[in-house]
Amino acid sequence: MIKFGTGGWRAIIGDGFTKANIQLLVQGLCDFMRVSCKLDKPVIIGYDRRFLSEEGAKWAAEVFCGNSVKVHFIYRNSPTPLIMFQVKQEKAYFGIAVTASHNPALYNGIKLFTEGGRDASMDVTDEIENYITRVQKVNTIPFEKANKEGLLVIIDPFNDYIDGILEFLNKSAIIKARLKVLLDPMYGVSKTSLQTILLTLRCDVDVINDRHDTLFGGKLPSPSAATLGKLSAMVVEEGYDIGLGTDGDADRLGVIDDKGRFIHPNEIMMLLYYYLVKFKGWKGDVVRNIATTHLLDAMAKDFGYVCHEVPVGFKHISAKIDQTNAVLGGESSGGLTVRGHISGKDGIFAASLLIEMIAVTKKCLSVLLKEIYDKYGYRVMIENSYTFNAEDKSRLNRILYIDRQIPDFSIEIEKISYEDGLKVYFKNGGWLVARFSGTEPLLRVFAEMPNEKQVADVCNRMKGFLGI
Repeated sequence: MIKFGTGGWRAIIGDGFTKANIQLLVQGLCDFMRVSCKLDKPVIIGYDRRFLSEEGAKWAAEVFCGNSVKVHFIYRNSPTPLIMFQVKQEKAYFGIAVTASHNPALYNGIKLFTEGGRDASMDVTDEIENYITRVQKVNTIPFEKANKEGLLVIIDPFNDYIDGILEFLNKSAIIKARLKVLLDPMYGVSKTSLQTILLTLRCDVDVINDRHDTLFGGKLPSPSAATLGKLSAMVVEEGYDIGLGTDGDADRLGVIDDKGRFIHPNEIMMLLYYYLVKFKGWKGDVVRNIATTHLLDAMAKDFGYVCHEVPVGFKHISAKIDQTNAVLGGESSGGLTVRGHISGKDGIFAASLLIEMIAVTKKCLSVLLKEIYDKYGYRVMIENSYTFNAEDKSRLNRILYIDRQIPDFSIEIEKISYEDGLKVYFKNGGWLVARFSGTEPLLRVFAEMPNEKQVADVCNRMKGFLGI
């Protein structure tokens, strides 16, 4: 069964991710488009460097064309945000990226985008799932034939995407700063785009882990303290101003500061919100998901604005940004976007904005981050993931969401929410979240508290209580 999660549809290659399932999914989408009277505009298709991504994109295109839906096909591996950018530029109804983003190498999948270049909402994906179950016949036209007949057009929006980011930046300040940058695309698709931006801005750029490797060097293609160890060591040894790591499809960003410390995505959001409001004079709220630092709340309040909390899934963040005209929105997993850019995660854009921040403020990341913690206090966050089998999931689901049981945390509780999994809000400003991943068979437990002892204690109490 094809089911969309928070980051699209993902499945193990050769198991769920097959030509038959890709084409079944697209036929269901075409049937939905026909009923919705949305066949009159081209669908944008792009893909990353994963195993079978290019082939999967072609298989998808063959079904669209077989249903007389015109396709604009990005014929080079591309960052997901570039594909979203093109959906927005062309005012297309739909676009897809063949990618499994930061998932392990054995996965691939499809991200679905709707008008404005945003992640498809749950309402839309639920409808498409219904149409998928009712597919009687999959209509196809061979890729080359569709191209010759004009149903499929090869496009390359690379320059437009790059120029769009460059226009957003204070180019003169960055050029003047001559920053030294080390880039780790993690064998993914960010190298060409991000390197082009940085070189255009006269940064001194070196790149590691940039070859095409569908196994991602044997590591998870997700930027974290554990996966960016080489980047961290090289930043310190060779005196780089910043190290930048992006995940497989470049929608998420990991950062190493001038001292070799991994800057958590929470901190990236804090830095950028601080910079945009305090230094650039932007006005507006900020948006975060339920598993992202509450220090953003304190910052927003200090600036005279509001921090809005939404469920996990970037579609909720982009929708709330549109609704509130917020400056910025993001999540602790590493994705963020800024008002005026695309309505989805963009690690390339976020990296470029951090470069601008260093250049304009003339302060390194470690100094800026200290300013923030000195003003708003310090919090410690832990993120744990636990695997489970079908029996475990049923048991855990019953404990957490049916019986709604929680352990004795020995800390006063302010409130409990079940809007998206379980979230416990403590009176000391801390919190704990337990929810099933929307992209992998994992139970995720997040917590943030004023110090390491407290955060470790609440996580251990939850782990022991659940027997995981």
